Amino acid sequence: MAPPPRRWRAPGLLMVALMIGACAGPETLRLRAESVPVELAAVPFHPQDEYHCGPAALATVLAADGVDVSPEALVPEIYVPARQGSLQAEIIAAVRRRARVPFVLAPHIDAALAELHAGRPVLVLQNLGTRGLPVWHYAVVVGFDPRQQRFVLRSGRERRLEMSARRFLQSWDRAGRWMLVVARPDAPPVSAEVQSWLRAVAAFESLGELKIAITAYRAATRRWPAVPMTWTALGNGLAQRGLWASAARAYERALTSGGDTPWLRNNHAWVLAQMGCRADALAEIDAALTAAVEPAQRDTLRDTRARIETLQPDAVCDR
Repeated sequence: MAPPPRRWRAPGLLMVALMIGACAGPETLRLRAESVPVELAAVPFHPQDEYHCGPAALATVLAADGVDVSPEALVPEIYVPARQGSLQAEIIAAVRRRARVPFVLAPHIDAALAELHAGRPVLVLQNLGTRGLPVWHYAVVVGFDPRQQRFVLRSGRERRLEMSARRFLQSWDRAGRWMLVVARPDAPPVSAEVQSWLRAVAAFESLGELKIAITAYRAATRRWPAVPMTWTALGNGLAQRGLWASAARAYERALTSGGDTPWLRNNHAWVLAQMGCRADALAEIDAALTAAVEPAQRDTLRDTRARIETLQPDAVCDR
């Protein structure tokens, strides 16, 4: 079997650097007093040891999603002794190792409130000091009372720390407005947008965890069925596992949803060829060549066509 053509991933799913902890622009932080109170009282509590607020907070949100792990077990994975703390990259990697999607929320407090109302606690980074003399701290937001303008957190050694909205938002803002939720691959967070979910999931492809990626891409097609990129991403994952017929159907759904691009037709053509449908594959790659305008793009498509021509068609085109 010939190797997949170059540009196997659709351009929109090329790995995108995740901006961790980048500060949002100036924003007036207001919370609507008329919103409904919420508190996730059943969220577990892990009191922290000295500098281990990261492991304690991460164990809390993982446990809330059904992953049983102690803070002590997480210390070797995410605690950096030289920094006397944990970095976001290590936290994200630890979540992935447990077959969960680490989803970094948009830097707006409404996203956190939406997740709370959906039953998800939110891991946040705070700066309890000043911008010049920071005191970094991880905590887990489990509630908000709009009447009292107070957040409820699992924080440090306190199971139920109440903090005024003003103080909490200032500490969160000084830390770059970073916050994360843990999601099962088949259940995107309520505040997720399609591109942010696909970016979060694409990392599993890079790690070779295709089963997890495919599950998450299927969830994207259910959540955003009219968005071609969800079907393209699913097709890419299925193709990498050699599930040619399923991949072809996903690509065809992407095409009929308005995602007609030369790259998509390139991938679709290659999958058709693997199914023994060489005539259909050549017709598809020719359609892609007709639409392509960039020289580099046309070179890739010609290369795919040459590879397809070397394949022998099966007796039956298995479509």
